[in-house]
Amino acid sequence: MTKQNHNLRSIPSVDLLISHLDNSTQITTSHSLLTKITRDVLSTVRDEFLKGVPIPSLDDLTFRVATKANVLRNTKPQRVINAGGVIIQTNIGRSPLSERAKTALWEASSYSDLEYDLTTGTRSSRQNKTSELLTILTGAEDSLVVNNNATALYILLNVLASQKEVLVSRGEAIEIGGGVRIPDILLHSNAKIVEIGTTNRTYTEDYANSINKINTAAILRIHQSNFKIVGFTAKPELKELSNLATANNILLLDDLGSGCLLDTQDFGIPHEPTVQESIAHGADISFFSGDKLIGGPQSGIIVGRKDIIKQLKDHPLARALRLDKTVTAALNATLISYVENRAKEEIPIWKMIALSPDELKTKTSNWAAMIGEQAKVVRSKTMIGGGALPDTSLPTWCLAINYDDGAENLSALLRSQPTPIISRIENNLVLIDPRTIEDDDEAILVRELSNIFD
Repeated sequence: MTKQNHNLRSIPSVDLLISHLDNSTQITTSHSLLTKITRDVLSTVRDEFLKGVPIPSLDDLTFRVATKANVLRNTKPQRVINAGGVIIQTNIGRSPLSERAKTALWEASSYSDLEYDLTTGTRSSRQNKTSELLTILTGAEDSLVVNNNATALYILLNVLASQKEVLVSRGEAIEIGGGVRIPDILLHSNAKIVEIGTTNRTYTEDYANSINKINTAAILRIHQSNFKIVGFTAKPELKELSNLATANNILLLDDLGSGCLLDTQDFGIPHEPTVQESIAHGADISFFSGDKLIGGPQSGIIVGRKDIIKQLKDHPLARALRLDKTVTAALNATLISYVENRAKEEIPIWKMIALSPDELKTKTSNWAAMIGEQAKVVRSKTMIGGGALPDTSLPTWCLAINYDDGAENLSALLRSQPTPIISRIENNLVLIDPRTIEDDDEAILVRELSNIFD
């Protein structure tokens, strides 16, 4: 027997390690799952040993198994407090849902009338209620909802422009979140992208000169919702493109990105194109995200001409990409807030956007007084975030904390609280922005700050 094989025999057995776990830790994982985790850990240890890594002690192995078991038991997304000053924060779930949407989601998690007509006692469509709300809100003839906006683009191109050309301005052939690029989506949907104009200037005649009477299926306009090109720029108005598309019997598809159903100028921020404007100005199809400026759950919302929407609904992809019952319920509840003109009072992101600097300063001053000399109140800016209004910020007042052990250590300490607090660091100070903290989270924030600084 080689020395290496002899040393391998010193790795404890599964039964021995589990026995040691039972005596030294409190793990509520089932025995079968614990056995599987233990085997995986010991297999890794064997592989590491063959590469020259020493065999860990029994206590170290116990710690590895216990840690892995606890991670598996806590695999659901954990609630966090967003104090970082980005309203639509992609990494922590984008827009928080309204109380109405949360209630609807919970109720739909049981049996529901998702595809059942309670009046006739017959089957119905899960899209019916959503379509009714969206047609009221947008002025479109019909709608289809899929699981995100990239999916919306994919099904549109696959159904309406497969093996055909789609005209896109070079300034709009962009990369969106997660490294996904618009040209790649076109490629995988079997549509052929035809880039026109230049990065900063594209004219109506650029589209007109590129239309192929046989092969061109659509003009695709993509809203630059996560970046801006400024200076020497030009692009056609949507109405111009609508007239051109109609004259040439091709479609105009308008990707609105984050989507918006309210006039942002009412909140003192620059105008963001609304879905209503897109439909009114002649887009055959408008599509956008449900979880950004709409403030609902992740979804891709497609609105427009009834005949086109029917083509989409009849395609097998529509079933493959449809929403589940809980997301459908949360989206409908969100849309009802808009229909009832209560979005400003009920949708969290709009409530945050509407907060005045004076309200924010009062909150922050109270927190600073609680912490003491380590804290002060500073002017700062809140970003909209999430691929929406990229160059727009809102004035805010932040709690700025000077921590003896350094800003990075305090930031990590905040993240380790029972309800993790996501902050940001500027000039070696930890900043807490009250604008992005939900109403229900304020008491938790105060309690956890008190625990740290008492």
